[in-house]
Amino acid sequence: MAASKCTRLSGALIRDLLDTVDSVLFDCDGVIWRGDQAVPGAPEVINLLKNNGKKVFFLTNNSTKTRKMYADKMALMGFNVTQDEVFGTAYCSAMYLKTVCKLGSKVYLIGSNALKQELEMVGIQQAGVGPDHISGAQSDWANVPLDPEVKAVVVGFDEHFSYMKLNRAMQYLSNPDCLFVGTNTDSRLPLEGGKAVPGTGCLLRAVETCAQRQAHTVGKPNRYMFDCVASQFGLESSRCMMVGDRLDTDILLGSNCGLKTLLTLTGVSTVADAKAHEKSGSPERQGMVPDYYVDSIADLLPFLRG
Repeated sequence: MAASKCTRLSGALIRDLLDTVDSVLFDCDGVIWRGDQAVPGAPEVINLLKNNGKKVFFLTNNSTKTRKMYADKMALMGFNVTQDEVFGTAYCSAMYLKTVCKLGSKVYLIGSNALKQELEMVGIQQAGVGPDHISGAQSDWANVPLDPEVKAVVVGFDEHFSYMKLNRAMQYLSNPDCLFVGTNTDSRLPLEGGKAVPGTGCLLRAVETCAQRQAHTVGKPNRYMFDCVASQFGLESSRCMMVGDRLDTDILLGSNCGLKTLLTLTGVSTVADAKAHEKSGSPERQGMVPDYYVDSIADLLPFLRG
């Protein structure tokens, strides 16, 4: 195997690495697709990995789609995928509240309809989806009506995020017994053409700031996302590989969980970024250095075709 980290994966090294791996965990956007188009060769890579006996899973910090929505999208692109293999932050947030927190009550949700659906599928009701219009004088806002059944605040991506939602979340979280969960901390969502828009992390930090509390986040690089997969499928971390395009989420998750890590250059991060982390001397930044990198996951095709 590689003598040092951040090694280009090519030639016989690909076969040697795949021989040490039983399960491959993929990020989605920037790795297997970009926008609404599959990365060239990606569907064949996924399908051949399965044909070769590998378990394949998909981990995304995007909380705006359910598992079924992702599986349907991938099927249209030619991927052989079931929704049980998809682990998004909407689903993982629901599982965290249900299995770890043992929550049996309602949540106040700053998030999408998809996150609402995933919560309801595990029996957790919500309040908050959609716009929040508080009427009355500013002096009354601190006494905004609260649902007594709400025992947790969950923050995901919400296009209707507003001052009023921020205020209501703060009022709920003034109760120290109210749970506080965030889907992920990504501050920017990269778009095609080098553009970007604010991500969930911006909304979550706003709530954390006014509530003067820190949320428990379930998405990458927090290890709960891997634990959620591992507990359901009996994965052994030393026999798993994380494939991603972002050093601060995908690769750091792999490092946090003891997985082999592979950076693909079809998305956000570059080899120069990884080398900078490697040379920094910072223990925190070392976790963002991948074991290997490829230009695209299509580089695996010659060795999967046999």
